[in-house]
Amino acid sequence: MEKFKGENILEFTDKFRTDLECFEYLAEIKWRNGFKCVKCNHSKFTIRKKNFARDCNACHHIESPIVDTIFHRVRFGLRKAFTIVFEMSATTKSLSASQMAKRLKISRTTATSFMKKVRISMKSTASQPMIGRVFVDEFVFGSKEDLKQGRSNDSKKKKLIVAVEVNDTGGIKRVYFDQLENYSCKEIRKIFDKHISKSASIKTDKWTGYSPLKKEFDLNQIKSDKGNSSKEIHTVIHQVKSWLRSTFSWVHKQHIQKYLDEFSYRINRSIYKDNIFDLLINRMMSTQKVLYQDIIISK
Repeated sequence: MEKFKGENILEFTDKFRTDLECFEYLAEIKWRNGFKCVKCNHSKFTIRKKNFARDCNACHHIESPIVDTIFHRVRFGLRKAFTIVFEMSATTKSLSASQMAKRLKISRTTATSFMKKVRISMKSTASQPMIGRVFVDEFVFGSKEDLKQGRSNDSKKKKLIVAVEVNDTGGIKRVYFDQLENYSCKEIRKIFDKHISKSASIKTDKWTGYSPLKKEFDLNQIKSDKGNSSKEIHTVIHQVKSWLRSTFSWVHKQHIQKYLDEFSYRINRSIYKDNIFDLLINRMMSTQKVLYQDIIISK
């Protein structure tokens, strides 16, 4: 089965008409480098027509394509699960769990749980740090609070930081977000260590929390000028705030990082839109199974 390409919903539904076709797609991904029985290491097998599982010819251990992956124990149908993955990856703006539940005729709890699993797969591996021109800034997300302006550490708003890599023409190449407990240098440098190379040319505002990082990074602090000095990063901040407000009725502090990872995943793969669904499916197949308790406690 050829990998799915594109963002056309009609082509997607034509490609995956049944759960069995989804099982076949996952089986080809899982065993593309050959089969080896997890029990006895035997390489000969028989394919089960029911779900394209591999039946070991030596010990007869049967392994499903979805076992120990993000699709493990999906009980509402693989075709519906694939549709959620398609909507979250290929569309410009994803739907809320309530909307997804209505469209697929599943419970809101089921939609919420699976969408959280997809977001876990969307989390960056931090294996390719930004190396070019990078802008970094902090911002807050939440409802307005009286007498809470600027960097108020006791504010109930979510404290966030964003790093944006731009190309020579000012276009956005990559975006990463992180949560902050406060505005100290110790908290701020987390996004530097995870996502920014020490060879990158970095611009920030004049906040003193950035100053100690000059010893290790090529960092230039410039006056913010109400956002006019770095329009690229403020455009991204505006976009992510608008997306969060328009898609989700409320965002819990424990889960906001997952939403930010989803936003970053689509932005960072905008030039690979033709393959973005297949790329995400492959990620989900290489991600270990996620249980309900993992979704509740993971951040």
